[in-house]
This record gives sequence, C-alpha cells and structure tokens, in this order.
Amino acid sequence: MERTVDYDGARVKLIDQRLLPAEFKLVYIDAVDDMAFAIKDMIVRGAPAIGVAAALGVVLGAKNSQATDKAALMADIDSACETLKNTRPTAVNLFWGIDRMRDVAAKTEGSVADIIEAMEAEGRAMLDADEAACRALGAHGAELLPDECVIMTICNAGALATVAYGTALGVIRAAAEAGKKVKVFSLETRPRLQGMKLTCYELMADGIDVTCVSDGMAGSVLRSKGVNAVVVGADRIAANGDTANKIGTYSLAVEAKYHNVPFYVAAPVSTIDFNLESGGLIPIEERAEEEMTALGGTRIAPEGLKVYNPAFDVTPAELITAIVTEKGVVKSPNAEKMAVLK
Repeated sequence: MERTVDYDGARVKLIDQRLLPAEFKLVYIDAVDDMAFAIKDMIVRGAPAIGVAAALGVVLGAKNSQATDKAALMADIDSACETLKNTRPTAVNLFWGIDRMRDVAAKTEGSVADIIEAMEAEGRAMLDADEAACRALGAHGAELLPDECVIMTICNAGALATVAYGTALGVIRAAAEAGKKVKVFSLETRPRLQGMKLTCYELMADGIDVTCVSDGMAGSVLRSKGVNAVVVGADRIAANGDTANKIGTYSLAVEAKYHNVPFYVAAPVSTIDFNLESGGLIPIEERAEEEMTALGGTRIAPEGLKVYNPAFDVTPAELITAIVTEKGVVKSPNAEKMAVLK
C-alpha cells in the first residue's frame, strides 16, 4: 500500500479513507483550507497521519503566502496554524505536528525561500520518521506476542492511520513478518465502522487471517476464542498513561481485564501529551448525530431522537498492560515510568 500521506513538492497526497473499501482514490491538497477540510471530514484520520498531514498543511500555508519578509510570512503561517488547530480536538499529534513545523519556520534565518525550503525538508523528515517509528514500535510489540497468537483490535490503527505500516497493526504486521502465526478479531467499530472498512481491508490485503465481529461480541469472543492479547492504537496518552482512543476502547479494556487478557496500547511518543497529568483532562471530540442516525445516507432512527456521539473514550492506565512505543515498552504504565519517554 502506498503512503497514506505524502508530499511531492507542490501538493500533499492523501488516500481518501471515506471511500474505502469500495473505492481507492487519491486526493491532492494544495491549500490550507482544503487540508483543514480533509482532516475535519476524515479524508485523512488516525492520530499520527493527521499530525503529519497538519504539519504539511502549514507548509502549504507558507508556500501560498505572498509575503516578502519573515515577519509577514510568520503571520501567514500563524493563520494557517490556527485554521488547522480548529479541526479536531482529541489527537495531540495534530497540535504536535503544527507546532513542530511552526518552530522550524520561526528558528530558520534567511529569506522567505530559505524558510520554506527548511519547512519542506522538515515535512519530508516527518514522513520518514513516522514510518520508521511505526516499524520500530511494531518490532517491540511483536516480541510481546506468543508464536501462535489470537489478537483483538478496535478501530483502525494501521497504515491508513499513519504515514505507513501502522501502530496496532504495525505490531500485528511485525509479528506476522517474524513468522508468528497470527489471527485477528477486528471489532467493526460503530458508528463509522473503521474496524470493518479499514482494518479488515488492510489485513486482508496483507494475507493476515482476520474475522470481523460486532462491538457487542467482544466479551464473548474474549471468553471463547482463545484471544491472547488486545492491541489498540491511541489518539492521546496522558502523562500517567491514561489513554484516549476510539469510543469502545474503554469497555474493551474492562472486558480484557475480566478475562485476564493482556491489553496493549501501541503509539509513537508523539501521541503522549506530557502536559496533561491524567486522562480526565483530555478533550473528547463529539461528532454529528447523523453518524449514528443514518446509514449510507438513509435515516435509520426516529425523527427527533436525542443522540450522544463522542468519538473517543479514555482507558485508565491501570487497565493497560503495557504501552508500546518506538523507544520501547512501558509495562504497567504510570507517571514515573512514562517520564523516561520524554
């Protein structure tokens, strides 16, 4: 699979994830507002992917600037940053990517062209670093799995949620590449069905044994199908290890704990927000009610029905067996253990 996010020197290329698995389509972005729409409307999604995409969106803001000096350029860059930061609130990688790119612009001396060149170089480095981080954390995570393993996952934390390779699916891919016999149960992930549409799509393309089950089947499958581990991604991890991920992850962690199944979170260090002491401080995005009340554009709920549609929930650190990063594995995470990853 080609990279989910890439840059050709003029435009940012994205895989339109709204259309998968029925249609594979590339979208080319050359303006800040278009990148903001792509993030908000989930053309691109997954914390690592939107972090790099947002950073490249800042590059586009600089390239489209008419500024002739650094002060004017920085004003346009700040405007681009503000537009992109107002897209989605939960994934900290978004803010990390934007701030990292702005810092490069602020610290680079020289002409407008010199600053833009430095930003483009940083964007390309971020693309490569994201893929390298996923491969490294995948290798670390694979070591935690037995030679014959049955894994459960929720949502999509694969190549489509990153630049390439994936976080939770990076662990699964690395295990398969190491010769381990892997079977996956993928929760469908209501209401947008990323687990069924995207995770199953990726694993089938790789020839990895995957079975899709409804979200409500998780406990039953954990009890009866020999699941050895639950592996999930993350959108933001607090300093103490509390983890925000797709809605349904918390209940999955509770069920895994009850059934004595290890629960692993796989994410790059850029997903850790050391400024937040605990998960209760993580902002949780609430999305449109139509995601729940309509299916394929057809309304399936009574008119006037009240809907609560948070996109994420928070799993307390005490339910997490280990957090897997490119820097290594933090077992039984807490604030002291997480601090070594700074």
